[in-house]
Amino acid sequence: MEPMDFSSFDSIIDCRSPAEFDADHIPGAISAPVLDDDERAQVGTLYKQVSQFDAKKLGAALLAKNVAHHVETLFKSKGKDWRPLVYCWRGGKRSGAMAHVLREIGWDAQTLQGGYKAYRRWVVAQLEEVPLKLGFTVVQGPTGSGKSRLLAALARSGGQVLDLEALAAHRGSVLGGLPGQPQPSQKMFESRVLAALESFDAARPVFVEGESKKIGELQVPDALMAAMRASPCVRLEASVETRVALLLDEYRHFILDRSALDAQLDCLAALHGRERIAEWKALAAGGAWREFVARLLVEHYDPAYKRSSHRNFAQLSEARQVRIASAEEASFMQASEALLEAVAA
Repeated sequence: MEPMDFSSFDSIIDCRSPAEFDADHIPGAISAPVLDDDERAQVGTLYKQVSQFDAKKLGAALLAKNVAHHVETLFKSKGKDWRPLVYCWRGGKRSGAMAHVLREIGWDAQTLQGGYKAYRRWVVAQLEEVPLKLGFTVVQGPTGSGKSRLLAALARSGGQVLDLEALAAHRGSVLGGLPGQPQPSQKMFESRVLAALESFDAARPVFVEGESKKIGELQVPDALMAAMRASPCVRLEASVETRVALLLDEYRHFILDRSALDAQLDCLAALHGRERIAEWKALAAGGAWREFVARLLVEHYDPAYKRSSHRNFAQLSEARQVRIASAEEASFMQASEALLEAVAA
């Protein structure tokens, strides 16, 4: 499939409806709909129930109004050398009409051949190929050992980091949902993952957390998952006290919303039984948060990690050990700098 290079354009304009944009779009694209959701439905209904001519007449009027609004607002400050790429669903009438108006103004507006559908086919194809060209180092360790914090420290120290949990807006565990932040669609997640992968230098290692196949409700692309599972690993070691401190900081929203915590714990009843779930809830209700987190680690997370990690990551038994001395940020920076030196050597 032909490569898609957006770097020669100053802006990428998505002129589909807001709902289409929210479901997925080219990363960095500007939403400039020529028809909003209601208008698109109205034109579609007219097309099916009355006539193509009446639908096109209404669509043209709405499109002209909306494009004029975008010219007066979104594009008002653009200079004469501005070069945008415009796309719609199939690269047809919507993007063609907007690009025509922009060219009449004097801008070198181009349309994406095949539109979003072509882009989506390209994403799927690239996600099968790009992970095979990169060298991954998988950060392993039991829950609460600070894997996400080490990735952040590695990024600050100049390392290449693929933070799948940040891209998925989820921490990957039963308590991993982020308050007030829904996960993206599967397609949007894949667009974000590909954009990150394509930004990496293949000559340098890419650090990534050892995820399971699913992060919340999202599926890690198969080729990426296979590449991660075959890659060398580093394993974080931290005391239970450090892990408890890290988790209390990361999941402090549950301390403020006990009902949300109880609902998530109920999801584990089939695995642990209602008696144990009741014991955990009682600790939380009594404010014994450190004991609650420690028991959750020992009784739920650690056994689950032991069951899955060695089975799924072939090189984990030969992993380099990385000690996290405390929950302080300095500990993670020290570990990240030492790890980058060791991997470079």
